[in-house]
Amino acid sequence: MAIENPSAPTRRPPTSPPGQGDRGWLLYVVLALVAAFLLGRPGPSGTQMAYSDLKAKIAAGDAAEVQLSRDKLTVIPKKAQKAGERWVAYRVEDPDLVKLIEKQGVKYSGASDGDWFTNLLMVWLLPIGVVLFFWMIMFRRMRPGAGIMSIGRSRAKLVAEEGTGITFEDVAGVDEAVDELREVVEFLRSPERFRRVGGRIPKGVLLVGPPGTGKTLLARAVAGEAKVPFFSLTGSDFVEMFVGVGAARVRDLFERAQSKAPCIVFIDELDAIGKARSGAGAFASHDEREQTLNQLLSEMDGFDARKGLIIMGATNRPEILDPALLRPGRFDRQVLVDRPDVRGREAILRVHARDVRLGPEVDLRAIAAITPGFAGAELANIINEAALLTARRGKDHVTMSEMNEAVERVVAGLEKKNRVMNPREKGIVAHHEAGHALLAEVLPTTDRVHKVSMIPRGLGALGFTMQIPLEDRYLMTRPELLDKITVLLGGRTAEQLVFGEISTGAQDDLVRATDLARRMVSQFGMSELLGPQSFAIPEGLAEGARMLRGLGLQPERGHGDRTQEIIDREVAGVLRRAEERARSILEGNREHLVRLAARLREKEVLEGTELREILAGAHAPEPAVEPGTEPQEERWEQPLPH
Repeated sequence: MAIENPSAPTRRPPTSPPGQGDRGWLLYVVLALVAAFLLGRPGPSGTQMAYSDLKAKIAAGDAAEVQLSRDKLTVIPKKAQKAGERWVAYRVEDPDLVKLIEKQGVKYSGASDGDWFTNLLMVWLLPIGVVLFFWMIMFRRMRPGAGIMSIGRSRAKLVAEEGTGITFEDVAGVDEAVDELREVVEFLRSPERFRRVGGRIPKGVLLVGPPGTGKTLLARAVAGEAKVPFFSLTGSDFVEMFVGVGAARVRDLFERAQSKAPCIVFIDELDAIGKARSGAGAFASHDEREQTLNQLLSEMDGFDARKGLIIMGATNRPEILDPALLRPGRFDRQVLVDRPDVRGREAILRVHARDVRLGPEVDLRAIAAITPGFAGAELANIINEAALLTARRGKDHVTMSEMNEAVERVVAGLEKKNRVMNPREKGIVAHHEAGHALLAEVLPTTDRVHKVSMIPRGLGALGFTMQIPLEDRYLMTRPELLDKITVLLGGRTAEQLVFGEISTGAQDDLVRATDLARRMVSQFGMSELLGPQSFAIPEGLAEGARMLRGLGLQPERGHGDRTQEIIDREVAGVLRRAEERARSILEGNREHLVRLAARLREKEVLEGTELREILAGAHAPEPAVEPGTEPQEERWEQPLPH
């Protein structure tokens, strides 16, 4: 797992405020409007006079021409003192004015009150300005700081040559991945050493691993070690609502990257644009995404790897990527960034705890031991949750109590101590969890119980039984899987044994047990009747199968209805035999079950040591025949024909 050192400095080049380019051209438009207003306004229209005086001049015969408008009366005098002289007055209600003008024989005409600039502003500039304003708002909401003319530009964030501020010293838990990527760092630092012997560094490096294992941080660490520019973006940054934008952004990205070479271009969530193409006329194709992928393939073929331009991608779904992306010459090297083992988890916890005040009794090795399968992001969350709990309780440093509670929060969710259950429901939950715990303790291959609780947690869980593996496991045998299914069905069986009925509390247990049984039969070849066959959908077709099921359609199977019927019967047989085994063990240890449930109702939480004291003497009888290995003629009347 890759983790980031919070104290490591991160250098970023100075950036301009978002949207500065948009405000630039908008400022020029405003200045042009102001200049047109100042330069285009007409000057004074004439000598202002009282209406009565102007009417008297018309009656005296001094007017050569009269212009009438709704608000003004303008007179051109016969004997003007200067060129362009006008007499102007504001009009009043006077129905006799026109009669007076006609009586004097003066030429008159109508005129408009507005000027050309007002008409231009109201009819043209204002509507156009409103439309441009709303377009600018729409583009700014699509991406803060993006102007209309920059929609085809790449959205990659650039970190300059000073580096990302992260190195391999800030990475823990993925030593194998770090070793593989050191070659990339060496090539970026001294490419001539590889060229001298004719070596060619891969153009593309694909980081593959579950979510939260630190693929993005590992890519930043490569750039930080090599001290080269680092372009970072996600696959969704290419696809936009406009056709052709994705391909344009790919071209712009490679143009920018080649101008900064040697450098690293990191595309996170590569499956957003690299999903396998569906082919011409195929169902539910996405032309825009496929055009973007085609452009990416073309650009990766076109650039010269000798310049030191390396494309790094990250995905947690490599099985759905287009095969053309993974061929030699493109993403031809895959680096697995897997979940850490116990030593890696301890190293990750230590890095994240650098700035956290831990008490002397805190044992990070013990925390790493009880968190098998945790990714780096989950381990970081444990440290943060423990620190928050410590601050909430007013303590000066984190103790082991906060660390354990943080693990439980991440695993099972927040406690709901205020939820009120009636006595009968409490009894059902207590016996349910006691059934899980008893079977987990007495079966030979199961993990030891760390804690049992009947405090509601998370989204509907009324209790939980936490088991701790003694070591990290990467394989499971058939007896181990059968024991695991038996433990999962132990809660439901205990309810039925004590109360004579079952409840809805075993829903999640049934889902997990059924999934394990189906995988044993259809994927792991652990059915005596079906033999060493796998009936699982290949990874490359699984995505299409899920899509068809979502649309209510049934995907094509690789086997017939008769085989599917036998698979279903085999799965049901595995579950029923596990239930019978759980009932047999619980009936033989009923006294221990009732005692454990009573103590659990009293204390609500039991640690592993106290639980083992209560269950001292409990045992599991050895079955006469291993579960699931009965002769097939005794299990089904119609065996599968050979």
